[in-house]
Amino acid sequence: MSEFKFPTEEVELPTKGLLYPKDHPLSSGKVEIKYMTAKEEDILTNTTFIQKGTVLDKLLQAVIVNKDIKVDDLYTGDKNALMVATRILGYGKDYKVTIAGKEEVIDLSEIGNKDIDYKQLENSQNYFTYKLEHTGTVLTFKMLNGADEKKIDRELAGLKKISPNSSSQLTTRLKYMITSVDGKEETKDIRDFVDNYFLARDARAFREHVKGISPDLDMNVVLDGGEEVAVPIGLNFFWPDA
Repeated sequence: MSEFKFPTEEVELPTKGLLYPKDHPLSSGKVEIKYMTAKEEDILTNTTFIQKGTVLDKLLQAVIVNKDIKVDDLYTGDKNALMVATRILGYGKDYKVTIAGKEEVIDLSEIGNKDIDYKQLENSQNYFTYKLEHTGTVLTFKMLNGADEKKIDRELAGLKKISPNSSSQLTTRLKYMITSVDGKEETKDIRDFVDNYFLARDARAFREHVKGISPDLDMNVVLDGGEEVAVPIGLNFFWPDA
């Protein structure tokens, strides 16, 4: 019996591979993925994966051709790019949504990358410096990948058990993102700074700075009526018949 060859497509990553180590397969800035099959649809209907919130990670891992690439290695923007590409290859580019009570059809193939200054990423190896305006404190920080996001989720889940009414998402993310404060790299020093000395106005400016240099998809599209909206990712994104 002849071996079936799955058709594949190459997806260009928003990071262009600039955040990954030189010897990492993602440093090429491209990932080859295969078209979805019935096997991948089995993943999408796996109730255990859905309940655990791991269904999309399982799906992306299944369609990535190079198995040396792990979903946890991906930065958020790159993961988003693979998610949209996988959806297009699986169910087509037309995405039916309801916005303000009106049915719209969004062409997912029109989604492109954010416009950022890539010079800030060149040779960065995911190491950045930022000086806070109001205190003069110098921070070094990194972009967060899938493995970091899972650590944050686990810590937030643990904090929720201890204090159900607390909300620590912003500060927890900052603690994982910042790698040093005025040269101090100890975890306890970083956490102490975030909890007790990080002024709200400096924290806001820092978050805006990180957002401005983070490679990602531009999820804003223009509807037929000329209105620009953010693409809503609903249940029918991967489950069109839901």
